[in-house]
Amino acid sequence: MSSSDWVSTSLPYLTPRRRGEADAWSEEAAARGGSGAQRIVHAGEVPAPPEVAELLGVAEGEPVVVRRRVIELDGDPCELTDTYYPAAVARGTRLAGTAKIRGGAVTLLAELGHVGVRVCEDVTARMPRAEERETLRLGPDEPVLRLTRLTLDGSDRPIQADLMTMPANRQRLRYEIRIG
Repeated sequence: MSSSDWVSTSLPYLTPRRRGEADAWSEEAAARGGSGAQRIVHAGEVPAPPEVAELLGVAEGEPVVVRRRVIELDGDPCELTDTYYPAAVARGTRLAGTAKIRGGAVTLLAELGHVGVRVCEDVTARMPRAEERETLRLGPDEPVLRLTRLTLDGSDRPIQADLMTMPANRQRLRYEIRIG
């Protein structure tokens, strides 16, 4: 499978998994003949950076929980994802630890009573920072896509904010919108 053939859709990553199902990334990669994995490089409480504070509706510097991951396809890094949660949602849960979460974080959130019903996504393109270029194994002139996803619950409260960085030349994002 060529990474240039990869088309990503968001819906599987927003839906809690049934008992025994793999996380959405592992399942999607396997369905396309590949092996999807992720390395959690950091998890725990951090002061909310300005962008995250705005997304989650908290004060800048207020404690939030983050899971920083390197997403891999067939052993090669293909995405950097920092997922942030309000401390009231994630403090003291497996979201604050480095262990893999069976069924993925969205499934755990649902088990904890936090179900996303609305998602806002923004996609931008830019040149990568030096550490992103190194981790993603990019050449000096290769841009990245930055997808920012905010998930809100039924009361319109933010429960999760994802900041994803991926090589632009290895990704195509597909959005399907059903009206009415």
